This record gives sequence, C-alpha cells and structure tokens, in this order.
Amino acid sequence: MALYAIGDLHLSLGTNKSMEVFGGRWEGYVEKLKRNFEILTENDTTVLMGDLSWASDPQSAKDDFSFIASIPGRKILLKGNHDYWWTTASKFYATCEENGWENLFLLHNNCYFYGDLAICGTRGWFFEEEKSDSHDEKVFNRELIRLETSLKAAGDREKLCFLHYPPVYRGYTCPEILALLERYGVRRCYYGHLHGDSHKLAIEGKYGATDFRLLSADFLNFKPFCISND
Repeated sequence: MALYAIGDLHLSLGTNKSMEVFGGRWEGYVEKLKRNFEILTENDTTVLMGDLSWASDPQSAKDDFSFIASIPGRKILLKGNHDYWWTTASKFYATCEENGWENLFLLHNNCYFYGDLAICGTRGWFFEEEKSDSHDEKVFNRELIRLETSLKAAGDREKLCFLHYPPVYRGYTCPEILALLERYGVRRCYYGHLHGDSHKLAIEGKYGATDFRLLSADFLNFKPFCISND
C-alpha cells in the first residue's frame, strides 16, 4: 500500500489540445504517464492535483477519465484552473456510475484518510495575480473556506495538504493560505501548476514550519511522487 501524488496531467484524449505542442518533456507525455503509472497497484492511493483534462464539459472528458480510471487503485481528484469540465460532485459521481469508474473521488470540502494520514486540500487561488474585484474576492474566500473545512475534517490526524496553485513561490506568497497551514499544523504541502521555466520559481523544502514540494507532471517527468509506502 502506497500513497502517490502528481498534478497537471493535461489530458486531451477527446479534444485537440495536446501539450505536445510545447515540446521538450511534453513530447510523448501520455505514453510516459501510462508507463509510469504501471508501478501502482490496486492497494495504492494517488492524489491528482488539478488540471487533469482540457475538456470543456463532462461528455468530452470521458476519454480522459477512462484513462484516469484505468490507473490502479484509489484516485483522489482536486480542481485546477483549467478543469472546465468540473460541474458538481453529484453530476461527477453520476457520470462515474454510468461509466463504471468506481475508484474516483473528489477532494472538495472534505478529506480522505490514508492510514494515520489525512489527505486535505483544495484548488487554492492566485488572488494577487487576478483583477481585484468583488468576484475574485468571493472566489478567493470560498477557497479559504474549502481549505479550512478540509483541514477541520481531518481531526487530530497528521494533515497532508494538496493544492493546485502554489501558496508560495519566489516573488509571491498567499498569507491567508499560509496562515491556515500554520494554524492547523500542516507539516507537508504539495502543489502543481508551475511548468517549464516557472519550475525555477518553485519553493522546495521548508518555508516556515511546512515542507513544500512541487509535483506538476512535467517537473516529475510524468512519474507519480511517492509520499508514503506503508
């Protein structure tokens, strides 16, 4: 039994938006993912940290989610900024039932357990990079509420936090999210979103009391990162 995580699969099996146009590590990335996911077993759990599919609606996302469902073990999904297929949890689970995808679960206002560890998280938000209007503030505040709801649900267990957006990188911090991580004693936080040249902006290691790790797929060369192997 092992716990893995990876973000930013950017699948496009039912649409014409392959990341291969960017070249470099993205060349043949779907085949790399297939090959690297073969190390997983049905007893494993993998957290998929947003930007999973380029599809704009659940119907056109079916091929991508068939691929995700074929990954061995339990898959826990959180939202990224490009997950336009995302609707509601009830609609997502109805689609899963229709297609026989039995091991897909949303990390959204909740948490999951892996042994003594609690898997917490949400998308996060680049509030300072967006136009500062009332809509952006409302979205940002909702993300804070979702993160705190997830952390509270973990109770006294050790909390692992998974975000799509990094709450800190070189030249940027999100003090509200960092404050929540400190308040709830989060010692390990994982994030994605950063690609290509942006990798050099990543904070890797201790920042305050929390250890941060970038787990976007191209940063990992499309190999899921093993967090625990108990």
